[in-house]
Amino acid sequence: MKRNNIIKSILFSGTLIFSVSCTNLDEEVLDGVANQTSGSGTAVNTAALLAKTYEGLRAFQDQDKMYAMDEMSSDALVGPTRGGDWDDNAKWRQLHTLTWAPDHVEVKNAWNALLSNVYNCNVIIEQGGTASEIVQARFLRAYMYYNVVDLFGQAPYRPAGSKLEDDPKVWSRTEATNFVISELEAVVASLPARVATDASIANADAARFLLAKAYLNKAVFTSTTGVAPYTFDPADMAKVISNVDAMTNTLAANYWSNFAPTNNTSNELVLTSKNIRGGAGGGIQSRWRMGMHYNQTPGGWNGFATVAEYYNKFNAGDKRRQYSTPSIIADFGNPIGFQVGQMYAPGGTVALQDRNNHPLVYTAALTLITSGASLETAGIRAMKYEPDNLNLNSPENDYVLMRYSDALLMKAEAILRGGAGSAGAIMTQIATRTGQPAAATTLDGVYAERGRELWWEGWRRNDMIRFGKFLDARELKPYVSDSKYLLYPIPADALFNANLSQNPGY
Repeated sequence: MKRNNIIKSILFSGTLIFSVSCTNLDEEVLDGVANQTSGSGTAVNTAALLAKTYEGLRAFQDQDKMYAMDEMSSDALVGPTRGGDWDDNAKWRQLHTLTWAPDHVEVKNAWNALLSNVYNCNVIIEQGGTASEIVQARFLRAYMYYNVVDLFGQAPYRPAGSKLEDDPKVWSRTEATNFVISELEAVVASLPARVATDASIANADAARFLLAKAYLNKAVFTSTTGVAPYTFDPADMAKVISNVDAMTNTLAANYWSNFAPTNNTSNELVLTSKNIRGGAGGGIQSRWRMGMHYNQTPGGWNGFATVAEYYNKFNAGDKRRQYSTPSIIADFGNPIGFQVGQMYAPGGTVALQDRNNHPLVYTAALTLITSGASLETAGIRAMKYEPDNLNLNSPENDYVLMRYSDALLMKAEAILRGGAGSAGAIMTQIATRTGQPAAATTLDGVYAERGRELWWEGWRRNDMIRFGKFLDARELKPYVSDSKYLLYPIPADALFNANLSQNPGY
């Protein structure tokens, strides 16, 4: 196959080189990593490729792709059009209202981001990586495939020894789920222990977390109808519990320390994407810029918001809703967390205005297309991460991919779905640092607590589907959606692979 054909396949099919076992190539692939061939004598630098694969986790830090598909499609996050800003061919509104189509740009971008990292892992596994590199690559590949299964259902792969010009095979959702579980169970004992001050390296706790997540969602991923209610196997729930019990993490005393510039020191973090102040890093600054107004500190992009319906799930005294210290007020003027009402300049005393000289007062009232005096102020804003005042553009905060409180809530849910143990004790443990009474020891209580504990962390769509809430009418989507939206479409360009078929309804 000629080099230009390989590139065309990458750009337009999105699947041709994404495989479980990679084959020898005579060409250099688009990312510039040469595969070893019988005639070239050139070895793959697997250490460099593993580093590149870890860099691939930074795609989750961006405000688009997987993050938007996981959160913007839920009741927690919305991207309204503000005059001439933030329309972007309606892509944000389509996500929130569940009206996307196979040509949606973020669907394609997420597909390519996930599967390009699968490819990098395959090269490491098949082209002579060390034992340590291979076990990390197998974990990272399982993590990428978990996200493919969750978002798209079916997953392309390439058997060992297959020709590059052959279309990849395709796993069904059940087959891909079983592959993820089997891979994680095969490598968990060989993965290193989590480093106490750096959760950015693949580790045994992260594998146990992902196993718990896979077993908890197995009823969804292997459902014959795909639609709630789902049947949760008690044996799967026992696996959730045993994997969480095997983890070595503990909860941080302060919820917000998990999102501070020094969050690498939190023992609650299970897996992160590494950022280095003034050095290598991803787009984590989006978590304080995507909703903040241009005139705030740090200066924002005045885009995303939450809706009142979601904000009102928090009691006023819930410490997870908002957080402030003297240094936060001195540096930024306002607490972090959810922001509503008058916004202030650093120091917290000078009231800000928007660009039209209106008071910068964020309101709960919000429409999908804003206009008039509230053009720049409609919607409750939020910052989940404390901005790094030493470098707002290239901060030190690591991006949280997995957190122990999530694992504990998975365990509580598994107990209530047929497993053994005390869910009430877990709910009390979670509530200790919130300033609130423990949530009800029911599935509804767990669902509500997950919404408060894990807001804007990338799990809301997954939770809403598992609890049968995703298609329901909500504040800015006043109708029940078609069940086809429980999965995203296969990107139109990827259907060049004859083994892929479009998901039902698209």
